[in-house]
Amino acid sequence: MFRAALAAVTAETRIPPALPAPPKGRTVVAGAGKAAAAMARAVERRWTGPLSGLVVTRYGHGAATEHIEVVEAAHPVPDDTGHRTAERILALAGDLGPDDLLLCLVSGGGSALLALPAPGISLADKQAVSRALLKSGADIAEMNCVRKHLSAIKGGRLAAAAHPARVVNLVVSDVPGDDPAVIASGPTVADPTTFAEARAILARYGIDPPPSVRAHLEAAWEETPKPGDPRLARVETRIIARAQDALEAAAAIARGEGVTPLILGDAIEGEAREVARVAGGIALQTARHGQPLPAPAVLLSGGETTVTVRGRGRGGRNAEFLLSLAVALGGHPAIHAIACDTDGIDGSEDNAGALLFPDSLARAAKLGLDPRGMLADNDGYGFFSALGDLVVTGPTLTNVNDFRAILVDRTC
Repeated sequence: MFRAALAAVTAETRIPPALPAPPKGRTVVAGAGKAAAAMARAVERRWTGPLSGLVVTRYGHGAATEHIEVVEAAHPVPDDTGHRTAERILALAGDLGPDDLLLCLVSGGGSALLALPAPGISLADKQAVSRALLKSGADIAEMNCVRKHLSAIKGGRLAAAAHPARVVNLVVSDVPGDDPAVIASGPTVADPTTFAEARAILARYGIDPPPSVRAHLEAAWEETPKPGDPRLARVETRIIARAQDALEAAAAIARGEGVTPLILGDAIEGEAREVARVAGGIALQTARHGQPLPAPAVLLSGGETTVTVRGRGRGGRNAEFLLSLAVALGGHPAIHAIACDTDGIDGSEDNAGALLFPDSLARAAKLGLDPRGMLADNDGYGFFSALGDLVVTGPTLTNVNDFRAILVDRTC
């Protein structure tokens, strides 16, 4: 099911039917995200006219291209390479005229990769805020609201720079709800959020920003382009891949194997350990009482959980989800599960996620592992690594966020 989910949201599958017609003038490609290089390659293979451009992706997520330059930079905390590349992309957009097309390839991860701090803010200060947000438990919409208001390119500013050119966005969504203003902090779409909201988010999570960041947010000297801004009148956005597509592909595999799928949701958010407790309760109800559907069944879900880091372990939200699920299930003999990030990287680790089996807790006990203690230490990675149950795919070159499947067998 996980393999089918990934195959359903690849750039090679999704790019060709979404491409616009070539313009009278130039076509320039700009892009950012974990899928950006694969998207650029797919564009090159299907584009019929002259083409040039520049995209930035995460280290290790590159792809071979001929006409579109691919740069690799740091994620989730931005680095100087991402900074310099964002400057170049903004300059490319600013050089376009009314007959030209900016084809923007956007996917998850683009917010950190397209790092161009607003005037007066250093890259180091923006890095500090990014690290604090990543540990805070803030959801992706909250993090990207702050990022937009610390940026010279996100929150619609790249599209404003491209005016009066036509802008077509091809977007792989990694956010619950598939809001293009949130995906990669919406560099080419209108931004409804405000400086006041960004300040409130930092206060909500107790983040004390560097003085330059605080001063910039308080001054609020230039808001992001809002809905109705005339500079964005020629912008068109096409969501080409999303979590729902991946879940439906997995559901089709389950049906083919005689297993009834139930998609719980494609936009599930919340603390990973708490989401797991709820999912575990539904799985146990399915196993014990045949509700909300009889076994064999699989509970599918997507979205993006969060982890508020309190321990010192090697986490990852999908590993944390599964470790909490293991505790909730207590080694139930009929339930297996997988939880993985579709980009192949569970947070900042080298695994996509992990697998949970009915005997996982028993095997852990033989190794002297304490699942509750490791959960308290945010050490899901360590737990599943010790069991040999990590899922390692390497970069998948796509990204529709979390994929979770809980398989409930007939045998109890």
